[in-house]
Amino acid sequence: MPELPEVETTRRGLALKLDGRRIARIEAHRPDLRFPLPKNFAKTIQGRRVEALERRAKYILIRLEGGLVWLVHLGMSGRMLLRLGWPNDIGPHDHVVFATDEGWSVTYNDARRFGMMDLVPAAALPRHRLLAELGPEPLADDFTPAVLQAALKGKKTPMKAALLDQTVVAGLGNIYVCEALFRAVISPKRLAGTVPPEKLKKLVPAIKAVLNEAIKAGGSSLRDYVQSDGELGYFQTRFRVYDREGQACTACEKPVKRIVQSGRSTFYCAACQR
Repeated sequence: MPELPEVETTRRGLALKLDGRRIARIEAHRPDLRFPLPKNFAKTIQGRRVEALERRAKYILIRLEGGLVWLVHLGMSGRMLLRLGWPNDIGPHDHVVFATDEGWSVTYNDARRFGMMDLVPAAALPRHRLLAELGPEPLADDFTPAVLQAALKGKKTPMKAALLDQTVVAGLGNIYVCEALFRAVISPKRLAGTVPPEKLKKLVPAIKAVLNEAIKAGGSSLRDYVQSDGELGYFQTRFRVYDREGQACTACEKPVKRIVQSGRSTFYCAACQR
């Protein structure tokens, strides 16, 4: 699943061509994705100007004139690909295609169809069922060790699971939690409520650093993900523990271990991370 860096990279790529432009044409090639598309979806969007592109957690928010927000989640395999001109080769998984008045088109491709799109009045956005309970943005200034400590207080779930809880911090996924915990030398198995404040003071900067480095690298291309221009991200070449089972730890040279937590693979160094 595209995580925060992949979604942010996609948002930035789209913003270059969509910001300030009018949606001149839009076609939905099926009535639903993970959920049904809103009634009159394409008709409601067509003709509106894009006022801004934002991100909240793993969601892209396309703000349209008239106080409407086009909410997009890429799901497991969704991608939004830019090209100049309307595509002549629309495939079976190209579910939504739209173009601006400047001639740039965007194709939303989603083979597994776990993505979603919704149209939300801007005033109702904070109360949307998918956004209302989200925690703080990890790259925001107000995401601090004190905030994280308060969110983890009393939690008896493993640290890895706690950081994947979107009500604790929004947008973190499996890859970047593994990488941040390694940098902060915290075991993914440790109970979240027992992590001392001094370790959290290392963890929060580690989370921010990992995410910023991944965004700069265009995200991590694993399986389906590509950037909006079709290029692959390359942060996967910089993984320190993720997907490195049995390879030498970059800090102590002991083999990286893999365990399964909540149905997901966790990679860590048992010698370094306590």
